[in-house]
Amino acid sequence: MNLNKIKGSTYYIDAPTNAGIFAFKNKNCLIIDTGLNNSDAKKLDDIIIQNNLHPKYIINTHSHTDHCGGNIYFQKNYPGVLVYASKGEKLFMENYNLHPSILSSAYPLRSLNKSNKPISVDYILDYGINKIGDEKFDIIPLPGHSIEHIGIITQEKVCFLGDSIFSSEILDKYSFPYLYNIDDTLKSLKSIKEIDADYFVISHSKNLVTRDKISDLVGKNIKNIENYIKEILELLDQPLTREDILENITILNNLTLDFNEYYLNFAGLSAFISHLYNNRLIDCSIEDGKLYYFKSSK
Repeated sequence: MNLNKIKGSTYYIDAPTNAGIFAFKNKNCLIIDTGLNNSDAKKLDDIIIQNNLHPKYIINTHSHTDHCGGNIYFQKNYPGVLVYASKGEKLFMENYNLHPSILSSAYPLRSLNKSNKPISVDYILDYGINKIGDEKFDIIPLPGHSIEHIGIITQEKVCFLGDSIFSSEILDKYSFPYLYNIDDTLKSLKSIKEIDADYFVISHSKNLVTRDKISDLVGKNIKNIENYIKEILELLDQPLTREDILENITILNNLTLDFNEYYLNFAGLSAFISHLYNNRLIDCSIEDGKLYYFKSSK
């Protein structure tokens, strides 16, 4: 892990969840995403201290624990630190049972609830220009992976994309990534191609993406989604339950699932089903206590 300069005062720390760093003239800094837990945050903090910076602000791209779990460490060790997030993600951060409850469709199974503390947010970000300290940051909507995921663009034209797009290495390793809303994801991906930035930081990637490469990566992400839509529709030439569909997808794509991955993929599949059903591409019926989906005849 190192503090890697991108341009001007904009840096990132390479980590399991890459952290953006913006250094202010007074040596305060803004952190974009803080990692999974106290251990991740402590590693970030050690590098920040080594570079004579002081954590003052945090922006979370979204509320998934691997992006905001480290907030608690910084809030404890730097009492004046201020946390910023979108309105929708603030709701999930401060009510830590919501995301695992979505996965469980009820009060969550204990194995799904990896966080047991609310993460407080001080300020809700508006879309457009937000002044933090003595600098301006452009906040853009990038929902889809989560309910109100955001991107952050510095005045030096560096854009932090969080999990709104996945790197090639992630897609090659996990071809069925978790998505909350397929329609929003596709709209966000298409909007990324229009962002006026020179460099893009993706949360789970070993490399920066330059302006001339981002369109290709957008295309790869969209193609991956379209491939799964096509596969699900082909499977639904015959009626299948949601469990049946997931079983087939797992086998056809050589996916490996542990307990948590099963629930994540089950929820991700539900996003595809919602997309197909809401766009009238599939229909459903209940027989003998089972809900079956099938390709629509319309």
